[in-house]
Amino acid sequence: MLHIARRSMLGFAAGLLLSTAGGALAAEPIKIGLGMAQTGPLAAFGKGALVSMKIWEEEVNAKGGLLGRPVKLIYYDDQSDPATVPGIYTKLLDVDKVDIAVSGYATNQIAPAMPVMIQKNRTFLSLFGMEVNEKFKYPRYFSMVPLGPEGAAAFALPFFAVAKTLNPKPTTIALVGADAEYPHKALAGSRKAAQAAGLKIVYDKTYPPPPKVTDYAPILRAIQATNPDLILVASYPADSVGMVRAANEIGLKAQMFGGGMVGLQATAVKTQLGPLLNGIVNYDFYVPSPNMSFPGVAEHLKKYQARAQSEGVDLLGYYLPPYAYSQMQVIEQAIVSAKSIDQDKIAEAMRNNTFKTVVGDIKFAANGEWDRSGVILVQYGNIKGNDIAQFRGMDTMKILTPDKYKTGTVIAPYEVARGK
Repeated sequence: MLHIARRSMLGFAAGLLLSTAGGALAAEPIKIGLGMAQTGPLAAFGKGALVSMKIWEEEVNAKGGLLGRPVKLIYYDDQSDPATVPGIYTKLLDVDKVDIAVSGYATNQIAPAMPVMIQKNRTFLSLFGMEVNEKFKYPRYFSMVPLGPEGAAAFALPFFAVAKTLNPKPTTIALVGADAEYPHKALAGSRKAAQAAGLKIVYDKTYPPPPKVTDYAPILRAIQATNPDLILVASYPADSVGMVRAANEIGLKAQMFGGGMVGLQATAVKTQLGPLLNGIVNYDFYVPSPNMSFPGVAEHLKKYQARAQSEGVDLLGYYLPPYAYSQMQVIEQAIVSAKSIDQDKIAEAMRNNTFKTVVGDIKFAANGEWDRSGVILVQYGNIKGNDIAQFRGMDTMKILTPDKYKTGTVIAPYEVARGK
C-alpha cells in the first residue's frame, strides 16, 4: 500500500511539473468577444472577417499567446440585425466575462453596441463604422476604418476630386441612399462636400431599405429626370446590386455614377453582376494593386484564400478581411505595449502608439478615428462575363485617386465607360 501511495505521489508531482512547464497552455485564456454577421445581408462580409480573425487567433497561439496566456475568440451571430447587438454585448461582458470586446462589421451594428460598452466603461475598437462616436464622444472608442479627419465626407471627397478633372466640369449632383445609419451619415458628409465644391444638389432623397424596395428603376428614372452631372449613391449590398442592375436597365446617363456603394467590393457581387459593373466609380479600402502591397498583406490573403472555399466565405477577401485581421493586430500590439489587459492601460496604448498592420501603419487621432484618410476611388472596366479569375488582379479596375496609389484615369461619361 505504501509503495502504491508513493507511486501515486510521484505521478502527481510529475503531472504538476508538466503543468507548470506547460505555462501558457495551462493559463486562463485572454477572451476577446464580439458579435459578427454570419447570416443576413451583411454576412457576405462578416463571415470573411471572422475567418481573418480566426487566422490571427491561431497565429498568436502558435507563438505562445499574449502575456503568457492563449487567446480565445468568443463570438455570436448578430444576424445582420442591429436589434440583436445590445443583448450580445451584454452577454459577452456579464456572462462570458470577456477581457476585451471588439465590434463586428458595419456602422448599423456598431452604434447599438456603444451604450453597453460605455455603461461598462470598456475600451472598444470598432470595424468599419462611420462616425459612430460623433454623438457619444467616448474617450475609449477607436475605429478601424480609414476615413481619417474627413469622417463621413471621406467617401465623397475622392469622388469630387476626380469629378473636378472632367471636361465639361460638372455643376449638378444627385444624392440618394437607403434610409439606414450608414447612408444617412454618408449622405450628410456628401451634402457638405458637394456644397463646398460649388455643386448644385438637384436630387436628395432616401428610399426604404431592402426588402421593402425591390425595384430601383423608378428611383433612377426620377433621378434621371433631374439631369444631374454626378450621381452619388450610399447603399448597402442588396440595394447596391439593385441600383447597378437598374442603371443598366434604364440606360442611365451621367458623367459619373457610384461613390458610396457598399457591396460592389465583394467577389460574389462582382461575379454576379459581371459586365454590369463597367463604368461605375466607387470607393474602396484595399485592392490587389502592387501600389498597395503593404508588408504582410499578401501572406495573410494567401492563408485566407486557402481556406475561403471550405469556410464558405468571399473567395478573394480583398475588402474587409485585411482590416479585420489588422483590427486584431492592433489589439495584440496594444496588449503587448500595455503589458496588461487593464482597460485604461489598453486605451492609453491605443492612443499613444503607431500600429504596424497588413493595411499599413495606423495612428489614432484624439477622437479615436485614423489620423489620415485611406479611402481610394476605383473605376470598374473591361469586365467580360462572370468568371472570377478576371477579378484576382487589377485587369478589371483602376485606382483613380489618391495619387500615391493611382493606376489610371477616369473614363467619362458613365454611359461611354460602361460601353453602352
